[in-house]
Amino acid sequence: MTNDSRTRIITAIAWCLTWGEKHNLNQDELSTLHQIRQALQKGQDVPESIKSVVKQAQRLYNTFEDLTPKTVNELKEKDDYLKLWEDKTRIGLVYGGATKIKQYVFEAAKLPDIRGASALLDRINLVDLRAFFGDYNEQDSSLVENIKRWLDTNFPNLRKALIPELIIYSTGGSILAFCPAAFVDDLANAIEKRYTHETLTANSCAVGDTFKLLEFRFGLLQDKIEDTFWFDKYEKNQDNPIIRAYFDQSEVNDPFERFQNRKNFNELVGKLANQFTQRRNGNHTPNRPSRCYPPIFETHPYVQRDESDRRSAIMKVEFPNSRFLSEPLARKRLVGEIAKRESSRAWYDDAKLEWEPFDIPSWVNKFEKFINKKDNQQLANLYYGAVNKVEEARSLREIASASTPSGFVAYIYADGNNMGGYIRQKIKTPQDYRLFSEDIFTATEKSVYKALAQYLHPYQYTPDAKSSRTNKEPVWIHPFEIITIGGDDVLLVVPANKALEISKAIGDEFEDILWRTDRYSLQQTTPNLLAHRYTTGNIPPASKCLLSMSTGVLITAQDTPIYYADKLVSQLLKSAKKYAKELKKDHKYYGGTVDFLVMKAVTMISSNIKEFREQGLIKNKDGQSKLKLYASPYTLYELGGLLETAKAFKKAEFPRSQLYQIRSLLERGKRTAILNYRYFRIRLTNEAAKQELKKQFESAWCQPKESSNNGNLAPWMSLQETNSQDANNSKMTYETIWRELVDLYPFIAEAADSTDESIQSTAPEVRQ
Repeated sequence: MTNDSRTRIITAIAWCLTWGEKHNLNQDELSTLHQIRQALQKGQDVPESIKSVVKQAQRLYNTFEDLTPKTVNELKEKDDYLKLWEDKTRIGLVYGGATKIKQYVFEAAKLPDIRGASALLDRINLVDLRAFFGDYNEQDSSLVENIKRWLDTNFPNLRKALIPELIIYSTGGSILAFCPAAFVDDLANAIEKRYTHETLTANSCAVGDTFKLLEFRFGLLQDKIEDTFWFDKYEKNQDNPIIRAYFDQSEVNDPFERFQNRKNFNELVGKLANQFTQRRNGNHTPNRPSRCYPPIFETHPYVQRDESDRRSAIMKVEFPNSRFLSEPLARKRLVGEIAKRESSRAWYDDAKLEWEPFDIPSWVNKFEKFINKKDNQQLANLYYGAVNKVEEARSLREIASASTPSGFVAYIYADGNNMGGYIRQKIKTPQDYRLFSEDIFTATEKSVYKALAQYLHPYQYTPDAKSSRTNKEPVWIHPFEIITIGGDDVLLVVPANKALEISKAIGDEFEDILWRTDRYSLQQTTPNLLAHRYTTGNIPPASKCLLSMSTGVLITAQDTPIYYADKLVSQLLKSAKKYAKELKKDHKYYGGTVDFLVMKAVTMISSNIKEFREQGLIKNKDGQSKLKLYASPYTLYELGGLLETAKAFKKAEFPRSQLYQIRSLLERGKRTAILNYRYFRIRLTNEAAKQELKKQFESAWCQPKESSNNGNLAPWMSLQETNSQDANNSKMTYETIWRELVDLYPFIAEAADSTDESIQSTAPEVRQ
């Protein structure tokens, strides 16, 4: 991997240096450039006339491993640095991608349209933009020919100036790439225009700038290098609030290390990120078309609009239900049909529209390819069993039918933790960015596929009268929808009863995959027991990976509007990430967290989740203690414990009416809830189940914090709130997992007997 990265970076830099700042090269010059590229790829010597350029590229690459000099004079005096600084040829750097993605994806209300919007953006991100640089698979040849013609028509000479080695990374909805200086604006404009050309309405943004060679090693430098703000000046002025805000990192104490972490290639990317934000907000960019006015389609109050009620309809289609479509919505619908492998597109051909989507694989198709690999045969057997032909789900109703009880789905929205801090401290060179991007995307994708294969199986769905399927025969379907996997972002729809298990598996697998690369492992630490409220006598696993995932999970009815569900699950993700930051700061916990909510009715929450919890689920009693009637978010370890506890309640056959009654008594006070819980538990007739309940609930969650207290607080947990002003006047907060247990109770399967374990561990049999 190191040699490959070295060759790619040196080739990219040598290409840009040799191209120079010209807009066009003659055939001989182009031929020389390609000779350099081929020679570097094969490890051969390059022609003598251009050897100096390659030496400059190699010199720059070698400086990536140098220590940062402490004074500007050291920076000026070292021969390699001086030669790099004196080279006047500038190299371009371009950063761009889609913005306001959810606004585009969730504009439509139906799953096929959402799938189509997501698949179209993914195709642009992962295929079209890479094809600009000539980086593509043979299976995409027809699409690539179309892209070449489009580029040559709109941006002449740009395609000749780009090669695959210029790409630093292109995953997760954004791209970062080197570029010959003369084509920076052209490439940025091409990225933005491609999104608009293909989607008509999706927002995108791209920016670029040029830098001197030495800046790729030491970050932004002044035109006169001696005027650069360097470590000797930083050391004297590090208490200045502005300088502290720019250089400080919370986990780094050494001033020189803080300076090194800022003054590197990452500073150039940070400059582009700031320019990206400014352009996305509509500010003027020199020499570029304005982005103040995003794509908009005028409509008229008396003209028929499409289903999103945003644009004028251009066609009426029977699917079998009548639908009015605008062209942007028609494109989403067509791509959605192609992605779920439906063959009928006559309705689109009848409209005589010129745009062609080409072949677009869906995420479910990629999931199938992954588990069908030879290395994953065991995973495929676990998922498929004896089922052969499986189709994609066409609606939320089909996914919800696979849940127990049926009619409920779960939205899972996951995002990486500690990414920004890791990039600031560890990512200092272009090859670091490339390797990091590939690692994160691979870990995210694999963890999702493995979790789905482990906890779901094909479901035999029988279409009813409300189904959009014309064939009413039973059909095997994949009971999930992958809306997007982008970098460290994941958005899924799964059956409600498997949502938390899948979420935990994704988080655990993500950390494990990254940990096994040895690039993201933590130094060996002892588990911090204070990070977990769940204790069973077993020592919880210590954090072993610097990076992790936080997840929001919304369990809701199948008819909940998707745009509304997306807003709520985004709030849950935000809550989980906030909790992860607090645990990292207070307890050095680097693992994942999950916040979830079971919403039985759309009218359950009128504002937002945070206000709903603070106003309705937190009670102050006597000014002495606070009652928190919920315990979410959870660490991944706690989430596993919560699921085991829910199973214990199910096994104990704890009456559901009593579960609800105790929940209603929680807000009446700590003692009232404790007495009622003890009363109902004692009345249980199954002694073995009572002991399991005591082990999995009372001992695991509800032990008092004082070691001298042998009592039991069930159903409460006690948390000490520290008072920074008066340590002796700290208040106690009592929280409970009871509400979550009651909400999860219908979705927990009956515990399998030991005689049934072999049946439970195998994939489903085909029903005749």
